[in-house]
Amino acid sequence: MILLLGGTRETRPIAEALARTGGKVLVSTATDNELDIGAHPNISRRAGRLGEEGIVSLIREKGVRVIVDATHPFAVIVHETARNSAQMTGVPYLRFERPAMEYGDGSVIYAENHDEAAITAFSFGKPVLLTTGSRHLLPYTVQSRATGVPVAARVLAHPESVEACKRAGLADSQVIFGRGPFSVDENLDVIKRFNIGTIVTKDSGASGGVPEKVESARIAGCRIVIVKRPGTISPLSFGTVEALVAEVLRRN
Repeated sequence: MILLLGGTRETRPIAEALARTGGKVLVSTATDNELDIGAHPNISRRAGRLGEEGIVSLIREKGVRVIVDATHPFAVIVHETARNSAQMTGVPYLRFERPAMEYGDGSVIYAENHDEAAITAFSFGKPVLLTTGSRHLLPYTVQSRATGVPVAARVLAHPESVEACKRAGLADSQVIFGRGPFSVDENLDVIKRFNIGTIVTKDSGASGGVPEKVESARIAGCRIVIVKRPGTISPLSFGTVEALVAEVLRRN
């Protein structure tokens, strides 16, 4: 059994590629959000957050031989938990790391973290669009209230996201629900509707819709602030599905 920690767009191609090698693939996701995991009979899914104890129990219960971590580049706690669980059980841990985007031409502003991004974004005095998810809304809503600059947030239509928006003090009129990645035209529609002057996103890579956001900002004349990825990449990290699957086969 291969335990695939998923939830991103790469989940399906990785799961299908692994399933085609003949192995059983259990896709584990933190939430029950709709997700295409592929239709191969060797693929199954479970949902719900897992700590170290939960992953270790799953490894032993299912006879997991390899952990493949294909969670979001910013899911730092998940990465650490999975690595620790792998070490505790002696199971190999392999990480799929989608390539980062690099814009060295001055077209974007980079921030080290959400606090820095919030201060930067609201310093321009124009409405801000958050496309960073629902986990780190508070630094931005604090800056919005402090500066009087309007803010809108685009998040998943999931109960956890709805609750996070309420905790951060966002009104219903400030929230756009949807599942990305979004096209340039979809981004431009939101920019126009909320009169956005600054977009904030995370360095989620091409499959996270970053190029479309940057292009939308360019067309609309918006600034864009990108939060850099945290931490370091695992030494057993792969940027292509082919290289990842080859390593899984080598270790099975």
